Amino acid sequence: MDVARLASDLVKINSENPPGNTEEVIRYISVFLDSLGVRSEILVNRGGRANLITEQKEGGLLLCGHVDVVPAVPDEWDFPPCSGKIANGFLFGRGSTDMKGGCAALLSAYKDLVDRGIENNAGFLFVCDEETSGTHGICSIIRKKRLLPCDVLIAEPTPALHPTIGEKGLCRLSMAFLGEPGHSSLYPVAGVSAIMEAYRTISYLNELSGHEYHAGSELDRIIGASSKILAKILEMPGAEKIFKRIMYNPGKISGGEKSNVVAEHCSLELDIRVPWGCSIPELIGDIGRHSPRAAVNIVTASDPSLTPADCPLVAATCGEIEKAYGKPSFPIVQWAASDARFLRTEGFRVVEYGPGELKLLHARNERVSVVSLEKARDIYRGIILAMENPAGIEWSDPEKSPDC
Repeated sequence: MDVARLASDLVKINSENPPGNTEEVIRYISVFLDSLGVRSEILVNRGGRANLITEQKEGGLLLCGHVDVVPAVPDEWDFPPCSGKIANGFLFGRGSTDMKGGCAALLSAYKDLVDRGIENNAGFLFVCDEETSGTHGICSIIRKKRLLPCDVLIAEPTPALHPTIGEKGLCRLSMAFLGEPGHSSLYPVAGVSAIMEAYRTISYLNELSGHEYHAGSELDRIIGASSKILAKILEMPGAEKIFKRIMYNPGKISGGEKSNVVAEHCSLELDIRVPWGCSIPELIGDIGRHSPRAAVNIVTASDPSLTPADCPLVAATCGEIEKAYGKPSFPIVQWAASDARFLRTEGFRVVEYGPGELKLLHARNERVSVVSLEKARDIYRGIILAMENPAGIEWSDPEKSPDC
């Protein structure tokens, strides 16, 4: 089975989150691994939120991916979101880029090695729930202490030439504001509007977002390179501000009782992306001090994370990318959040690299090119050999080898 066909099979299995049921796609992967002689364990949480883990060997590379996908409204798609259609050099469907294509490339790379009789110590971890909180996925695995110390390769979609080795911090807050009700005809002379209190908090965050943070010369250099890549791929000028500043989104606000009553209650849900050099506890403290009428609840908080750029897994990944594409490769950091942050917090060295069309991430007509799937497979195969092959065996394509 070629990598595009395997990825197509995975896309055809609906694993939208919510609701988050991944049992069918996880069982498909389990059967595939079993055909390679790899035993796996399926761990099912409430609602069919299933994870898969294989036996780890001490220090072995862990090949990781998430199999849940964001929901897709089928309107205005060229092909149905779960069609797994392969056409014009692309695989179409929800999850083709994020990240069933990458998962298929990991599995296909491992199968190539097994078919050639090349042994290695790599293990697999496929999880649910990355698209929401990670609670039933990677966090559940970490909480149960199921992982041995190791390096981790996650097949998240990235720029073709650039693995990611770090990401900004994430802080989500739920805030409940309490005002003093009164007749609207007297406001603002009398009464305190909970809605306006929430507005003042948003104004303060807007003020904070104008400040740039610095985390040291080497990381600043990586951030500068990452900004150029982001600006080019997503056609987004001013990308450096995204990495060096607080980005915030007042994602949901609800408040007030009726139009002629000064609002007594208002709730606000905030998503804040935190740059390197910014302390999340200090940030939350500042928000609290500027919101004296609010109860602040921390929904989730994780600091900015970074894998050392000089570690062997980063070198192996960049080296294999250069072999596949014939162009220089260097690591970057990313602006969003993924399962990597939970693993790095626990001391794992994590690199993310995978195929995908970043402009179509979570969008209509999500797709991935067949060529990028094949190159990702070749790159993963090379990484496994570089990290897991003590005998120093190198891969040679039998179709390109001269006749004996």
